[in-house]
Amino acid sequence: MKSLKRFDACDATREFVTTRGLVLTLALVLLFASGARAQDTDRTDAQIANAPAPTYVIRNARIVTVSGADIENGALVISGGRITAVGASVNAPAGAQEVDARGLTVFPGMIDIGTNMGLVEVPTGANGTVDAQELGEMNPNIAAIWSINPHSSHIGVTRVGGVTSVLSLPSGGVISGQGAFINLFGTSPREMAVIPQAVLMVEFPRIGGGGGFAAFVAAQQGITPDAISQRDRRIEQIRQLLRDAEAYGRAQDAHAKDPKNVPRPDTDLKLAALVPYARGERPVIFRAERERDIRGAVRFAEEMRLKPIIIGASEGWKVASFLKEHNVPVIIDGVLNLPLREDDPYDSLFENASKLQAAGVRFCISTGDSGAHVRDLPFHAGMAAAYGLPKAEALKSVTLYPAQIMGVADRFGSIEQGKVANLVIADGDILEARTNIRYLFINGRQIPLVSRHTMLYDEFKDRK
Repeated sequence: MKSLKRFDACDATREFVTTRGLVLTLALVLLFASGARAQDTDRTDAQIANAPAPTYVIRNARIVTVSGADIENGALVISGGRITAVGASVNAPAGAQEVDARGLTVFPGMIDIGTNMGLVEVPTGANGTVDAQELGEMNPNIAAIWSINPHSSHIGVTRVGGVTSVLSLPSGGVISGQGAFINLFGTSPREMAVIPQAVLMVEFPRIGGGGGFAAFVAAQQGITPDAISQRDRRIEQIRQLLRDAEAYGRAQDAHAKDPKNVPRPDTDLKLAALVPYARGERPVIFRAERERDIRGAVRFAEEMRLKPIIIGASEGWKVASFLKEHNVPVIIDGVLNLPLREDDPYDSLFENASKLQAAGVRFCISTGDSGAHVRDLPFHAGMAAAYGLPKAEALKSVTLYPAQIMGVADRFGSIEQGKVANLVIADGDILEARTNIRYLFINGRQIPLVSRHTMLYDEFKDRK
């Protein structure tokens, strides 16, 4: 993926420094020094990240386990980054730091698996801060993990809102690349990574506009012969690339079994990256919004024996039984959007999650945002709860269900012994806007509740 050019201080000095230029440089340094320090206040503290994870005991808390019954006055122990004990009473290890959570509620950290977190800082006007896509249409070898900015201001803003893990996805083209499942804490992408190459992101080709006057009637429905031909041509490109990847994988396996007699296949980074997805070993996320595109993506995945996940699914409620029948999970990322069609009910997207849940479809809720508004994840789930989704299901849709869809429910998504200690302690219902986060733990470390937003609030709250 594209990388920013580094500023060579030595070259700059040789070319530009004069007495006049030096004075100007010093003035600029003094002018912006305080601002630079302020912007760094929400960055990860390397001392926190690199020190051994402490041991904590949280007492007198209401514990919402998500996977089981709530514990009204319970305690839990965090040690080595994991939950080592949880219940009505626990034995705390000697030297454990105690957190009195009387009157507070402990929730598992929320998870958003439909973001570009860390890949986009300022989407318009600052191109150097955007690294979400690469040139070309087919880029399965692109891995988002290596472009994630661990110091993005969006990370601090998001985690203090209770979101502790995300799936960061590349965008653009037809095969956008591989998304990374990360924790929102760490000084480098490697520290943040839970699954570096977690999924393959595919913008499933859809029928667009186009066509001439002879296809006017079809164009009124958004369907023209040219559009159909273009869509089919792109789907065939994906199909052929996946078949080539299967063949490439077989050639690699044959060489590994008999390296003396079977030649090693020529290295092809795109095909090598596709092999685990073509074999159904890792999931492929297809973006599809309309009913016909959802059906097409699912049928294509079955034809190619892929492991599909649908993201978007604005018209998922129209094909709920189809999705249930084919056991395809859905990432709903448009709860707060407007309906796709003018004649759709105004609340069709508000009710989308409840209708999928009632049909037995595996689903979760995402903001679908590049970074700035991933912090609003609980409000997306809360809106779905206001329009028919049971409250317990709404909480699961941003905790346990995304973990299950990503295949990490053995480590994330609920409060159980042995799971990673990604925890949020709040003074109310985590899906309500009035709730405040009081304590935050990621990987068993207590994270300061500091972000770009809190810094600006503290700076200006007493201004007259």
